[in-house]
Amino acid sequence: MKTNRLAILLLALAAACGGGAEKEAATAQEEQAVQEEVPAVVEVVIEANDQMKYNLDRIDVKAGQKVKLTLKHVGQLPVESMGHNWVLLKQGTDVAEFATAAINHKDNGYIDPAKADQVIVKTEMIGGGQETTIEFDAPEKGIYDFICTFPGHYSMMKGKFVVM
Repeated sequence: MKTNRLAILLLALAAACGGGAEKEAATAQEEQAVQEEVPAVVEVVIEANDQMKYNLDRIDVKAGQKVKLTLKHVGQLPVESMGHNWVLLKQGTDVAEFATAAINHKDNGYIDPAKADQVIVKTEMIGGGQETTIEFDAPEKGIYDFICTFPGHYSMMKGKFVVM
């Protein structure tokens, strides 16, 4: 009787171990399929309007993925009075300090040259009815801030760029 129990226990253990290898292979195949589904280039269209709003406050991408981002100003006001850009900042950047310093740098697209090293990528400043496109590689995994640096806009025109 003890021999039968031991044999059954050994058979169950062997079956469990064998099933583990099959599960690992299936999991690896599933992960590869998910990776293949991630497009090489992710296209993002973000709209800005005359009410100082982006239509997106979160953008999700994969680390290292090529990003093609188009900023569309769907308002009507000119760049001089209601210009918009899209600026992706490095982690750890003090957003309020960065935006406040940008106010006096109209000729540099409202980016303070002394703080340019805090910018990962940015669009040009555009007015109503205009659009601009940039392409870049997503940074490493993490959560990054994006803002509009036109004076006074950053408090309402901001969001998170989430890299997974």
